Parts: sequence; structure tokens; C-alpha cells
Amino acid sequence: MICLVLTIFAHIFQTGWTGAKERTFIAVKPDGIQRRLVGEIICRFEQKGFKLVGLKLLQAPESVLREHYWDLRGKPFFNGLVCYMGSGPVVAMVWQGVDVVKTCFGMLGEMNPAVCLPGTIRGDYCVEGGRNVIHGSDSVESAQREIPLWFRRHELHSWDHSSSRWI
Repeated sequence: MICLVLTIFAHIFQTGWTGAKERTFIAVKPDGIQRRLVGEIICRFEQKGFKLVGLKLLQAPESVLREHYWDLRGKPFFNGLVCYMGSGPVVAMVWQGVDVVKTCFGMLGEMNPAVCLPGTIRGDYCVEGGRNVIHGSDSVESAQREIPLWFRRHELHSWDHSSSRWI
């Protein structure tokens, strides 16, 4: 039911998510944190020119993880995924910029490390498909559903970067 309400909410407010105001959700998973990749991952998005508007380290509650991965609930790996994501802290982030969802999702690379291209985050750091270092929204609709699961409105910050007129 919550998923349906969030989907309706996302469609109603979708028009504000275009151009430089588009946002995406990115999370460094527990294996990425254990391997000390957080700084490198943040650096890649910053160097691309995206604006960080939300960031926090947290132990994700099971209820949030089950809602986040709701579309995978029928898959045999669902419970294992929820357990893995709850096994350690997660760094949750919201990035903003032009075409940020599509671009960031491309920067992640394929889920399967055997076919990941070098230069993508998973291509450079992922060893096993079940421990793939990072999550990113795969569409604007997913981002609109995922961001409110992880961040309250007051935790997201609007600010102007001095280089915004150059990017």
C-alpha cells in the first residue's frame, strides 16, 4: 500500500524533477563500506559535476529495506538481500543534476561483475554479483520512490554551487 501511495505521489510531483533539479538515490552497500570505497565513490559523482544534496551513514531498518526492494519480493534471493543490506551500515546519498538518474546509473555498471566495463564503479570494484558495492535508482520514478524512504525532507539541502553556471 505504501508503495502505491509513493508511486502516486511521484507522478503528481514529477514535473519538478527535470533539468538541474532532477535527483537520484545512491547507496554504498555494506561491502563497499567495509572495503573503504565511500570516498572514491563520492569523488566520482563530484568529478562528474553532480551536486550532493543529502548524505548519511545509517544502519538501515529492515522495514525500509523490505520497502526499498519491494519489487524483488517474489525472487528467491529477496530475504538474503534484505539480510545482507542490514548486515552493516549503508551510506545513503541524494545527488542532483541534469540527467543525474540516467548518468549515475550508467556510472555504476552492470550488476554482473563478469560483464562490467572498466571505469564503472562495479567494473572497478565489484568481485561478486551478490556483493556489488553500490545501489542507484534506475529511473526517475524509482528515485522519486526511494528518496523519501531514506531521507526526510529536512535532510535534503538546496544550495548553489559557484561553478553551476559552468557545468
